[in-house]
Amino acid sequence: MSQNVADLFISTLVRAGVTRVWGLPGDSLNGFTDALRRSGELEWMHVRHEEAAAFAAAGEAHVTGELAVVAGSCGPGNLHFINGLFDAQRSRVPVLAIASHIPSPEIGSSSFQETHPQELFRECSDYVELVSDPAQLPWVLETAMRTAVEKRGVAVVVVPGDIFHRDAPIRRPSAPIRATTPRILPGEEELARAAETLNTVKNVTILAGAGVEGSHAEVLALAGKLKAPIVHAFRGKEHIEYDNPFDVGMTGLLGFASGYRAMERCDVLLILGSDFPYREFYPEKATIIQVDIRGEQLGRRTPVDVGLVGDVGETARALVPLIRDGRSDDHLNDSLKHYRSTRKELDELANDDGKEPIHPQYLAKLIDDLADEDAIFTADVGSPVMWAARYLKMTPERRLIGSFSHGSMANAVPQALGARAAAPHRQVVALAGDGGLSMLMGELISIRQNDLAVKIVVFNNSSLNFVELEMKAAGTVNFGTDLAQTDFAAIAQASGIAGYRVEKASELAQTLERAFDEPGSALIDVVVARQELSIPPSITAAQAKGFALYALRTVFSGRGDELLDLADTNVWRRLFH
Repeated sequence: MSQNVADLFISTLVRAGVTRVWGLPGDSLNGFTDALRRSGELEWMHVRHEEAAAFAAAGEAHVTGELAVVAGSCGPGNLHFINGLFDAQRSRVPVLAIASHIPSPEIGSSSFQETHPQELFRECSDYVELVSDPAQLPWVLETAMRTAVEKRGVAVVVVPGDIFHRDAPIRRPSAPIRATTPRILPGEEELARAAETLNTVKNVTILAGAGVEGSHAEVLALAGKLKAPIVHAFRGKEHIEYDNPFDVGMTGLLGFASGYRAMERCDVLLILGSDFPYREFYPEKATIIQVDIRGEQLGRRTPVDVGLVGDVGETARALVPLIRDGRSDDHLNDSLKHYRSTRKELDELANDDGKEPIHPQYLAKLIDDLADEDAIFTADVGSPVMWAARYLKMTPERRLIGSFSHGSMANAVPQALGARAAAPHRQVVALAGDGGLSMLMGELISIRQNDLAVKIVVFNNSSLNFVELEMKAAGTVNFGTDLAQTDFAAIAQASGIAGYRVEKASELAQTLERAFDEPGSALIDVVVARQELSIPPSITAAQAKGFALYALRTVFSGRGDELLDLADTNVWRRLFH
């Protein structure tokens, strides 16, 4: 029986191990969705917004490491993919986007719903191509899939709606497309140069990013030989924080003072698989050695003295025997002591002081305590990632997923959809902001429709909270950040999801436990303190000046009560501890 182009799409995806497609149907996609229906081999994951479909596919790819697929109709339909695809590309997870187009004869005529997807998606993909003739399809589709899995990025195949219905070309199929596992190691001279640099200095600190995934033992062995504290970037947290006697916390805007200090006091900073973007947090005087599997990453954030292109695990394993024994552990012990002090201060702030509203640190700590040992967490950009970074403890099985490189709002719930679909027997907990949840709130219905049991904890402070913090640091009076008080528990219940609302800290632990024990989905709407401050690990003079200006301008604008709330929420509690 002859295949059409859409049938060939489906069979190629199935042979590659794909099991589901995220998206919304539409007229230009009808050929594809009809082939999917007739095949019955792929599950159609129907969401309410194409942006959520792209985020969900990325969430799936985060969990499995395998190719995930999203499909959308022409023009405004697949245009909504853009934010989720940017996030997948910058997070380096393999996603294939099938972007249908208007009918071939109408392209270029400014027809109804016409866009040019191959141009729109070029910036957020490693490969994008328009299929204008069925004969192209096997080659274009396979190249797209190979590019996505090998580069761990986004590939986009653009197909006019009429092409889906054409006869597929007859061609011997290639082997199923799955990611390969090459071993990439720097040259001997490069390794020798790095080892010589490490052997001639006293204090070494390691900065570990997402590139240490799968190399936990190798990195710890290298840290032990170097007597080096390990600082992690946010994307490295889930891969290196657990069972790590060298851990001194995070650096960056969400990090700890101890992580910043360990980097500032080193002679050599050894960067392992990290693209940590904030240049102001890198040490000014230290020698920099950077290891990355992608050579184009070297020196992108800070000047590099020794650059090594290689897999982190293979490179660490090769360096260990080149490091001389008998190193002093003074720098390591000093860094660990400072970390213990910093950690103690953070933990003391995660308490129930009996006041209302609830401190978000306390909420995050309870989530950590009650979640499963193999839970998958997703976190919205804004205040939820702040508290996730500081209070969620990783285990070898736990995962932490978010828009940590792209920095998009509204990612937590759709990424939780993808994670739960990929891991139906694991607990999935989304830490959502009230602003982020509001953006893609229709996905509460997608949760019910696709029968995906996720737990959503809403940090409800009736504001764009992190934006307000940025305004305070810049000396600006808060403006345009208010969000109307909303009962998200009631909305969840109306959507067919168990909903709970908590306004008193005394009721929080019991309610969270009850919601986490629900056999299906649950949303816990927690009213948290709006004025809670998250202090970055290093306060610049400009930030201190900005905060003073904010206070002065707030008083002069007639909003002095805001400063009283700020003091009541933060100052007295910190003085007490």
